[in-house]
Amino acid sequence: MATRYFAGFQRHTTRNRPFYDPQLPSYSSAVREKLHLQSSGRQWLVPMTAPTRRIRLQSVSPGPRSRLARVGRRRGFICRCVAFLTVVFAIAVVILTLLGTEESHWAPPFRDSTLVFGRENLQRIWKWEIESGHYPSNGKIPEQIGFTSAILNPALPPAKAHTLISPFTPPPGPVTTITRGVGPRRTYLESQKQSVGAAYPPRPIPGSIADLDIILEQCNFSEGKYVRDCLEFLRVSAGLDNGRRLRRGSVDGWKYAFMEEGRLEEEKFPRATQAAPIVPVGPYPTGRQNSNAGLMKKRNVQWERPLELPPPEQPSVGSNRSTACDPENLRLFHMFWAGPFNEKPYVALLSFLFTQNLGLHLEPGQELDVCRPQIWLWINPGPAAAVPNPSALTDMYDALKTNPWAAPFLHPRFKNVIKFRLWNTTEQLDSNLELRDEWRKMDTLFNSGGVTVSVPAEQPAGSSSTISKTGDMVHRLGSKSEATYDRLSVILSDMARFIVTHRYGGIYLDADTIFLRDWEELWGWKGAFAYRWSYHEDYNTAVLHLNKGSALGSFLFRTALKNGFDFHPVAVSKYLKEAHLENLLLRVPDALFDPAWLNTEGYQMERPPHPFFAGFADFFDTPEVQSAAPQVTGFEGFFRGAFSYHFHNFWWKPFDPARNWPDLGPKFAGGERAARAAANPHADPDDWSDKITDDKRDLDWATVLKRTFEGYIRGEKPNMYGEWLRW
Repeated sequence: MATRYFAGFQRHTTRNRPFYDPQLPSYSSAVREKLHLQSSGRQWLVPMTAPTRRIRLQSVSPGPRSRLARVGRRRGFICRCVAFLTVVFAIAVVILTLLGTEESHWAPPFRDSTLVFGRENLQRIWKWEIESGHYPSNGKIPEQIGFTSAILNPALPPAKAHTLISPFTPPPGPVTTITRGVGPRRTYLESQKQSVGAAYPPRPIPGSIADLDIILEQCNFSEGKYVRDCLEFLRVSAGLDNGRRLRRGSVDGWKYAFMEEGRLEEEKFPRATQAAPIVPVGPYPTGRQNSNAGLMKKRNVQWERPLELPPPEQPSVGSNRSTACDPENLRLFHMFWAGPFNEKPYVALLSFLFTQNLGLHLEPGQELDVCRPQIWLWINPGPAAAVPNPSALTDMYDALKTNPWAAPFLHPRFKNVIKFRLWNTTEQLDSNLELRDEWRKMDTLFNSGGVTVSVPAEQPAGSSSTISKTGDMVHRLGSKSEATYDRLSVILSDMARFIVTHRYGGIYLDADTIFLRDWEELWGWKGAFAYRWSYHEDYNTAVLHLNKGSALGSFLFRTALKNGFDFHPVAVSKYLKEAHLENLLLRVPDALFDPAWLNTEGYQMERPPHPFFAGFADFFDTPEVQSAAPQVTGFEGFFRGAFSYHFHNFWWKPFDPARNWPDLGPKFAGGERAARAAANPHADPDDWSDKITDDKRDLDWATVLKRTFEGYIRGEKPNMYGEWLRW
């Protein structure tokens, strides 16, 4: 009966009309019916049986037709909107990516570039520095510079001939990243041997050169090297542990100093054979030609015009430079000081006399057989924003003569090695070819890390209205306490170090630096360098070596001029990184000049060097549990192997609280008496007795170093190399 009913129904149904009521559910199997009845949120997926295998697949369920139609209309509109936005976003990403690989004219503010030099200028900078002998490193030239042929490098020796070429050696690429050494050959010096009965270390061999590439391998923090191990490598190689060395096995491989041999005539290559290697011009996606493909330019500025560079310097062999100074490239140390001369530059200058090869152990008039270094102390006579008066130079010397901390260095015995120079910001900037025509257009000269301090021209530094707006910041002259930190003078010194090294050549050091050994080997390294900012991949320019009138210096001044006149070390790091010039300013490990820094920031605490400082204040206030070490180990136990120590400001902390005066003996008794009276205003300076009970029981490191240097000037002990001062 049912069969006949359904057969009749089917006979009266047209082919194009469904045989079921669209308002009632219809199931093809019990499985689909059960799934529909039990599912509440999964009605969009239903199982499906394949005709050939016993597998179940999930398929989109059509659902009730009327509901699907209503929802489908809304979903379709939303999906179309999402798809449209996705396509727009994808197109924008593609366009920005294509532009970013060439010359970007737009960048978000948080990643704005500082670059203002195009590729042709960057290539000229690299080429000038290499041909001048300022690149004695094996470091790679970045591919972004785009050299297509190797440049002849007179600061590197010829490479050893290869007899076999590995089949696994990849073929050369379209650009080259190496230089071709054509300079004098190097003979690496054996580690200084211990001399029987010698109580003092030997001085470096005149003309010897430190290979900073090798030192970087031994001391690189990024490679897991410890400051403790680095200092051992440095002092053993230099023989600074003479008489104290323990049996450690062979250290013949610990060599970093070398001598340059004279170059044979057949090894000399004419510089004219080098063609200027320019990267092939690359097209924009739009078809325009662009020689700066891959460089991101600073927003809203034009590329700098070609730099005006002098002809490259003619490099000389190191052994020819060992006996006489080049009058055009003197060995100059520079320091900058603002405010009254006190014990901080006093100790810095004493450490210079105690460590450097100045010939003070020779009779007056007797010549030294090496190039004698000098230190120039640049003194800013007033607040950083003030203009010196016409009598500033005379006033400066009058103040130095009456200052007990400074007067000893005016003694005729030191006149050829210590020189005081007057700092004049206007004169220095006007003497700089890259700055003199534009620096007056700057809104301010005081910019450090993007933090600017404005000193309006219509309100000179001495006006009361300026004080009301900016406090007394622009009127400070030196840092007398932590609360009255002379920030403007610090910002001025950030600029001054680049000015003086570019104009005169030499090495700049912050005034809170203490010399710990002879720098002879560092003078031989002709490349520019600064040192690493602790664990960061940035520079610290507390030690800065630039060559006189270099292309690198010109780049830095023009770049800083277009970036707010910012010479902060982190800003300088950004300039060089974005221009692919970092290798031209070698980032030396901080162990050489700042050996306590990593420990003060919590690194290498498990194996610190000696002494261990948890903070820079430990130098002035040595913790009681470690306070026996300074007197027992003395100067020889203070970061032995490092070239210098940087105590990071603390201008307000005295070196020797119990004897806060220059203690240099009878030759300078008048200044000592005046300083002692200033330190003890309630005591009679003529009725003074030196009592042990008035001294501190446990001497701090700062005190031990000051008294060690003073003992050398008084004639009570030799310097660190066993040489006695002769007056």
